[in-house]
Amino acid sequence: MRLSYRPEHLRRITAPGAFGRVAVLFGGNSSEREISLLTGNAVLEALRSRGVDAHAFDPRDLPLSDLTAARFERVWIALHGPGGEDGTLQGALEYLGIPYTGSGVMGSAIGMDKLRTKRLALASGVPTADFVVLRGPADFELALERLKLPLIVKPATQGSSVGMSKVERAEDLPGAFAAASQLEPLVFAEPWISGKEYTVAILQGEALPSIRIETPKTFYDYEAKYFRDDTRYFCPSGLAASAEAHLKSLALAAFEAAGASGWGRADFMLDAAGRPLLLEINTIPGMTSHSLVPMAARAVGIDFAELAWRVLETSFTRVPVQHAPARP
Repeated sequence: MRLSYRPEHLRRITAPGAFGRVAVLFGGNSSEREISLLTGNAVLEALRSRGVDAHAFDPRDLPLSDLTAARFERVWIALHGPGGEDGTLQGALEYLGIPYTGSGVMGSAIGMDKLRTKRLALASGVPTADFVVLRGPADFELALERLKLPLIVKPATQGSSVGMSKVERAEDLPGAFAAASQLEPLVFAEPWISGKEYTVAILQGEALPSIRIETPKTFYDYEAKYFRDDTRYFCPSGLAASAEAHLKSLALAAFEAAGASGWGRADFMLDAAGRPLLLEINTIPGMTSHSLVPMAARAVGIDFAELAWRVLETSFTRVPVQHAPARP
């Protein structure tokens, strides 16, 4: 059995029994395990509060084949980072024939790769910051000459700002590169953008109200995202109606360019001219007390339990397809 993506099969569910037995996959063994545990437990509690037959499943401790053995009918993916958010898990669930939430294999893989997301966004008319791929010291001079200081160094496929560093002096670039390349070989640099930061959540093909983010940290890093209480969020973000509509359209276009679907988030910075520049998309955003998608959903009257429910509804777009019998 395999799965086919059929967006027309998305439907509103009114009875929890229609979901069947649901596995909430969280934990895993990526660098974002800590956040995945927070997300997964919150989602599990929310689904159970609405009567869904939901169960915890940590793929670090259990083989995915147990999903079939335990007769799970669908999966709510709450795994962040490589191994859960990059298409690997989605491919395994496709093989097992178990419907799952959010983006498919391609959209997940592309969304996890900031470089490929940027390239596809540019091809689709979504502006993004200039960048230089750093393969080693031979690329440092080009990055400094083309991007100027300060700049930011990023590993291409890590989430939650893991491995990112601001570089204000040329002599600090090697250290920033070393820190990022310890996590993975694909590293790039972008110019430092000092404008306002915004994020747009996407749910079932619709863009939710944008959120403006302000942090006392150098940038919106792992600590600021999940644990600091002095990070400030503004929703409504304060944008004029036309600017809000433009930002939403860019978010949806970036999501579509990457082949993402179901739910997620697109992050932007404003440059000196006030133009939104795409930073990245996120196909499995956090669902914690500090998370942005629940905040945007609340602005339109969707509470956390309803949000978790609507994300679970996206699993109906993954439709099992029986293989045709072999000809005699």
